[in-house]
Amino acid sequence: MHLRFVPWSYPWRNLLVRWQASLFSALGIAMTVAVLCGVFALRNGFQSFLSTTGREDVLIYLRPGATSEGESGIPLEKVEQYKKERPEVLLDEGGRPMAAGEIYLALFLDKADGLGQVNVPIRGIEETSIPIHGKAWQLVDGRLPAFGADEILVGVPLVERIAHCQLGDTLVINLTPFKVVGLFDHDGAYRSEIWGDVERIAAALDRPVRQRVVARIKPGVDVPAIARELASDKQLPSKVMTEAAYFASQTNVLGGVLTVLGVLLTTILGIAGVLGAANTMIAAVGARTREIGVLRSIGYGTWGILTAFLVEAGLIGLVGGCLGVLLVLPLNGLQTGTMNWNTFTEQTFAFRLDGPLLVQAVGIAVVLGLLGGLAPAWRAAHLRPVEALRRA
Repeated sequence: MHLRFVPWSYPWRNLLVRWQASLFSALGIAMTVAVLCGVFALRNGFQSFLSTTGREDVLIYLRPGATSEGESGIPLEKVEQYKKERPEVLLDEGGRPMAAGEIYLALFLDKADGLGQVNVPIRGIEETSIPIHGKAWQLVDGRLPAFGADEILVGVPLVERIAHCQLGDTLVINLTPFKVVGLFDHDGAYRSEIWGDVERIAAALDRPVRQRVVARIKPGVDVPAIARELASDKQLPSKVMTEAAYFASQTNVLGGVLTVLGVLLTTILGIAGVLGAANTMIAAVGARTREIGVLRSIGYGTWGILTAFLVEAGLIGLVGGCLGVLLVLPLNGLQTGTMNWNTFTEQTFAFRLDGPLLVQAVGIAVVLGLLGGLAPAWRAAHLRPVEALRRA
């Protein structure tokens, strides 16, 4: 007997006739897709937020062995050597090195809603720090702080999230009151920080050293060569990387945690989705035993019937995938905040849904539907015509 496939309209009609049971199974798969997309959109937003932050023409100098600037410490005399003696540092129009020694520390600050505290990065900057970042940094409201005064700039996302960060407020940093005189924004991670004069921040935090030196470098500089040179330098031993490479390295822990969490939740919910689809297809096979017997009697073979039921199961998964995507789409671009486990500081960023993630999620939904329908479809395809008609 030649291979005959059941008409494609057959699984569609069956879905429409049994739309309530099919929709229930699709919703189970939709929840799986929504959770998958939500967790991975969070991961994508975090990784994109940091990996696109840095510049390739900005170098960061850290203490040897430091994995982040929070772990680094550079004596003041060494800071001056970096700024004045390193040949790769770019000079501005006035002949001054575009390099700055900065302090970085995370402090527990009260949330604006009064519900606890979070670790917020505080950065002490020099006047050169701002022009180093170029157009990526911008003053949104207020004015720049007077260097030498107890005045600070606050990143825009912190205004509504952290107490006493509104323009004109006074924020107490380790017993020293600082007035908020300006709000700033940045294309990346710096937007979640509080900035102030490095000398005044150092006095308030009692920090006798700097955490990093940041510098704009001359065009054509061989960064790997500089990194190798300074790794073994006797006077200025340091860990050197571009700003882009530094921020990319800060995504490892949280990115990995979110990936594991996404896979774990998807597996758990996916099992539930598969069982739901299987239950629907088992009920469909039981209700359509006579139909299956008739199909077998008029010449449709095992593979034709198997394919028809698998198409039906796959369509349930497809509908579930589309519903799941629709449920999670409102998250795209939504601002949120979480702790960066590399630096143990609060970071504010947006959920990021992209095409590959959505296509992958819908594909997983179809696979879940097929897995749920495989056993019932196999059973339906192997029913004998006489038994099927007698059982009905």
